[in-house]
Amino acid sequence: MDRSFLQQNARWLGTGLLLTLASSFGQTYFIAIFADRIMADYGLTDGDWGLIYMCATLSSAAAVVWAGRFADEIRVARLAWLIFAGFAAIAIGMSLNQSPWVLGFLIFGLRFCGQGMISHLGITAMARWFRVHRGRAVAIAGLGYSIGEAALPGLAALAEPYIGWRNVWLVAAFVMLAGFAPFVAWLARDERSPRNPDPATQAPGRDGRHWTRRQVLAHPLFWLLVPGIMANSFIGTVIFFQVAHIAGDMGWTKVGMTALYPAYAVVTVVVSLIAGVLVDRVGPDRLLPVFLLPLGAGVLLIGPFEGIWSWGAALALAGATTGIAHALWGTFWAEIYGTRHIGAVKAVAQAFMVVGSAIGPGITGWAIDQGVQFTGQVLWMTVAVVLISAVHVFVVARLPVRA
Repeated sequence: MDRSFLQQNARWLGTGLLLTLASSFGQTYFIAIFADRIMADYGLTDGDWGLIYMCATLSSAAAVVWAGRFADEIRVARLAWLIFAGFAAIAIGMSLNQSPWVLGFLIFGLRFCGQGMISHLGITAMARWFRVHRGRAVAIAGLGYSIGEAALPGLAALAEPYIGWRNVWLVAAFVMLAGFAPFVAWLARDERSPRNPDPATQAPGRDGRHWTRRQVLAHPLFWLLVPGIMANSFIGTVIFFQVAHIAGDMGWTKVGMTALYPAYAVVTVVVSLIAGVLVDRVGPDRLLPVFLLPLGAGVLLIGPFEGIWSWGAALALAGATTGIAHALWGTFWAEIYGTRHIGAVKAVAQAFMVVGSAIGPGITGWAIDQGVQFTGQVLWMTVAVVLISAVHVFVVARLPVRA
């Protein structure tokens, strides 16, 4: 990657990376580390916990559709402060709450602020601030996800026995307010305008126009993309959400399993950077038919083998899909539909992603309560991946050609 590009745009790229890293505290791979403790403290079954998580996450998806437009209307530094403050308050609530009814509202807040708005703001900023190197910018910002995935779950699993899972949330609140919030505000104090030959700072879609959210929702091809968005988040989420269940089922430990999370993160980083360059050269749609296939292969490895190496291999393959997805989706919406309404358009896609991550824990948790272990559910996930990839081939053939 061009070193001058990194040097000239370090502030703005750093803003995106820090925002995606900060979103880790609201992502499933962090929250699920405490699943067994939460279920024990609140007297919940796998199905109960999955249902609470599903309802909270679905509600957060609806809220992101409404609030996502603020990424078009409010400066990044100011909006980031508001979201970080909200998240910190909710994290403190997680440490103090004793009611299972309030738990649902707190999970909603974690998902809305973390997985939803912080992540949405970071990638939307990259899509708007960059044009020629948009794919690379999105890929670099996506490194924040990988850093969080590699470091935070393992640190939380190690800290939990010593300070308790509730105090881990107090630490998260402090890090948000004292670390991320002021640093992001400083980096993003000046907005960036895309550098390109076109004097206009907003790039139209491939058909030469800027699509509104209503027009995107009326576009048939958009709805053919929705299953792929949801499948990626569904499968990717439940792999981490069910980590405590898988550990008990396979005889592994949470510390041992989280120690392999760096395999996921490293592959995500490498593939994301490669995919970012490919997206800039050939367009994001070329990667669409293949991006889910590594995930489909990886999930099949969970269960058949007793060695914990199979968990690491599954994470590595899932990381390949995540790496491609980071570069693919962050660029796809801007290139196909234009950047003028990118915040509103991407919020819809983000909402469907959140829906997928919501129904995954609910469905798999219910199935576990019915006696179907997670390791017995993975075949159907792979079949879905193959079918959706075939649909993506159809979609790519009907998208406007890249100029």
